[in-house]
This record gives sequence, structure tokens and C-alpha cells, in this order.
Amino acid sequence: MTRIKRGYIARKRRTKIRLFVSSFRGAHSRLTRTITQQKIKALVSAHRDRDRKKGDFRGLWISRINAIIGENPIKIYHRYHNLMYNLYKRQLLLNHKIVAQIAILKGNCLFMIANEIIKFKFPGD
Repeated sequence: MTRIKRGYIARKRRTKIRLFVSSFRGAHSRLTRTITQQKIKALVSAHRDRDRKKGDFRGLWISRINAIIGENPIKIYHRYHNLMYNLYKRQLLLNHKIVAQIAILKGNCLFMIANEIIKFKFPGD
């Protein structure tokens, strides 16, 4: 029987993985077994942290809104929760990101909105 040499497919697969982990340190970018393990670990972490990032930003927006509410000398709202509940009840569709941007850039505008919410009453209230 003639000798069959291995093809280039395995080498191609390994070099493709090596390109992904080329920036890793030590054996994590040199040894084939650890390369595959680290690639899997990196992809799992990236997938998990995409969801975690959304929660982190939501917490940041909430703390910014809370800080602006606390700074106000006239205590219209003492808590973030009350403000957001009344925004929702009055059907003002402003999400946390937009309210945080208004609070940071135009704090007075946020308080004007809050005052209007308090003044405006629905017939059912």
C-alpha cells in the first residue's frame, strides 16, 4: 500500500483558530489544545457579558436620574421610582436612557416635565 499523507484541512482549521487567539498570552496562543479551550471560553464570556452590559447601563442610567432628583432643592420626587411610575402612568413613553440624558444635559427640563406630570390629572385619578 502506498503511504497517504495527511491533507491541509487540519492545518487550515488550526491556523484559523490561531488567528482568533493570536493576541492571547503564553500557551493560550501557542498550544493547540489550550487554544481551542481559550477560544471557547472567550466566546462564552462574550456571549454572557453582552447581556450583563445591558444591566450595567440600566443601573448607570438609574443612578444618574436618582442623583439629579436628589440634587433638586424643591423635592418634587424623593425617589426615582415615583418619577418613572408617574411618567408611565401619564403615558409619556420615555425610556431610562432618554430620561438620564435629559437629566444630565438639561436638569431643569426634567423638573419641568415632572411639574407638568403633577399638575396634569386624568379624569379617572
